[in-house]
Amino acid sequence: MDILSLLGIILAFAAILGGNLLEGGALSSLFNGPAALIVIGGTLAATILQTSWPLLKRAFIQARWVFVPPYVSLEDGIGKVIDWSVKARKQGLLGLEGLAEKEPERFARKGLQLLVDGAETETIRSIMEVDLDSREQRDLESARVYEAMGGYSPTIGIIGAVMGLIQVMTNLEDPQSLGSGIATAFVATIYGVALANLLFFPVANKLRGIVRERTRYEDMMIDGIIAVAEGENPKSIELRLRGFLQ
Repeated sequence: MDILSLLGIILAFAAILGGNLLEGGALSSLFNGPAALIVIGGTLAATILQTSWPLLKRAFIQARWVFVPPYVSLEDGIGKVIDWSVKARKQGLLGLEGLAEKEPERFARKGLQLLVDGAETETIRSIMEVDLDSREQRDLESARVYEAMGGYSPTIGIIGAVMGLIQVMTNLEDPQSLGSGIATAFVATIYGVALANLLFFPVANKLRGIVRERTRYEDMMIDGIIAVAEGENPKSIELRLRGFLQ
């Protein structure tokens, strides 16, 4: 669990609600069904319109990374590579076959299998870099979905505000309806701006950060696997890979 993400969301909405209370407002004044329907529904509709179903599904699934990011440890990765190097120097590359079959990480398992199969180092690098680039682009596209939602929601909020004002202007002779119309107008704007800046943009940036960290880890694994294939000394491999920690 990423405690910082949870704390960030709690603080963001606590600041909004707490500020409203300190100014003498009531919490109920910030809850408006029509405004929420306009902003949330409109934002989702625009996002669905521009996004393919596989990408939309992937983006919604990857939203959990904000709170439960995939485990990435450069230190553990370096330890793995060093173990492979030591075993390869003692038993040859075929000695890694058992490790390849048991390796839980798909990317590392693929590299080990290429090593065991005797692929050339350039072939190994080419295959693994294609895998890395393809995965990285797909993950970044998921982040762009939330960035798009952050772009749409303030505009949809303005639409909600205009609709509320239209309601006010068409019912000037009915004072009882003026309050609800004005409330919808202002609350819709708050919803649009708040969702963009407190949720959608931060989620997009968080996902980008996770993708960058995974990419750095996999870049390191590629260099490590190539070094093992070339028979480098384990100590030299460790010194090289520790450069990724800086």
